[in-house]
Amino acid sequence: MASSKGGGGGGGGIPLERMSVEQLRALKEQADLEVNLLQDSLTNIRTATTRLEIASSALNDLSLRPHASKMLVPLTASLYVPGTIDDSQKVLVDVGTGYFIEKTMAEGKDYCERKINLLKSNFDQLVEVASKKKNVADEMAVILQAKMKQLASTSS
Repeated sequence: MASSKGGGGGGGGIPLERMSVEQLRALKEQADLEVNLLQDSLTNIRTATTRLEIASSALNDLSLRPHASKMLVPLTASLYVPGTIDDSQKVLVDVGTGYFIEKTMAEGKDYCERKINLLKSNFDQLVEVASKKKNVADEMAVILQAKMKQLASTSS
């Protein structure tokens, strides 16, 4: 498997086949680390998308409730307090870093949908990058294994 790639920018343009075993190991470790970081990012995006989809579903459920209906309001994951819906057409949207913005129900739903679409787009782009990085790491592993066999056969 011949390649003239430099290993994702870390090889300085040197073909992988001409690198030493130590250089290949270092590049492979770096590529594996990057793949793991990308996988973690993909997991975080999936989690954020799921949370936004749950929030969007909650907004739909909330919009169907009549004025002054009683409900349980979550304060934490395991603590709920009784509450009454005052105005089901206004919601507070958490826009990050502790900031909340009052929006209409339609604006809240639109916000969730836009964020979900953005995260899905980012997810798709990240999958593509992770796939390319994984292919480069796999190519390095094959070349490294071939070099190790070659070294073992010449030393015996």
